[in-house]
Amino acid sequence: MENRPVHFIWILDVSYSMMGEKIGQLNYAIREAIPEMQSVAHDNPAAQLLLRVLTFSSTAQWHIATPTPVESFTWQDVQVDGGTNLGDALYAVARELETPPMPQRALKPVLALVSDGQPLDEWREGLRAIDATPWGKKAVRVAIGIGADADRSVLQEFLANPELQVLDANNPKKLAAAIRWASTAAVKAASQPVAGATPGAKQLAPAYAPPALDDDDDDDVW
Repeated sequence: MENRPVHFIWILDVSYSMMGEKIGQLNYAIREAIPEMQSVAHDNPAAQLLLRVLTFSSTAQWHIATPTPVESFTWQDVQVDGGTNLGDALYAVARELETPPMPQRALKPVLALVSDGQPLDEWREGLRAIDATPWGKKAVRVAIGIGADADRSVLQEFLANPELQVLDANNPKKLAAAIRWASTAAVKAASQPVAGATPGAKQLAPAYAPPALDDDDDDDVW
């Protein structure tokens, strides 16, 4: 069976406000989610899951630039550095959603944005650059806001769908749950065919919705 790539891009805020427990828990949560992503990929042989990681602080940098098959992917911890220039990151993602480098035949990419702060640059221009690409319009988008200072309105605009909600991660437990969901449910949703599908074939409805993350009495609140 011919499989098609699913490009999954983590877009991670590594500004100084993430210093300490937040960045440590983010690294831990993604590292722990990799086996679950591998399991999802194993159960979807029609899709080839490829991972990349982009970080942003004062600038945007590819932490893992090469689309890497999830079967051979190993997490490399990210480190904090600088401000919160989200716009640079969105521009970098937009360039990767052009065709080429994206192939004509693929499944919907997944864009997973994680942030705990407020952008310091003209981030909307970067978002418009993503929306201007065919693959950007089709992408499955996930947004996770860490802590009380995360700008939910920015993350909601990134989602570009009022029916989708920002995932609130106000403590380590919720962050782990949000990362786990983004790593699995979003990939399943992206595995629905959108390019090169059989003419006239019925498109499936979006198969994902944010999980309900219960409030609890965890004292460790960000």
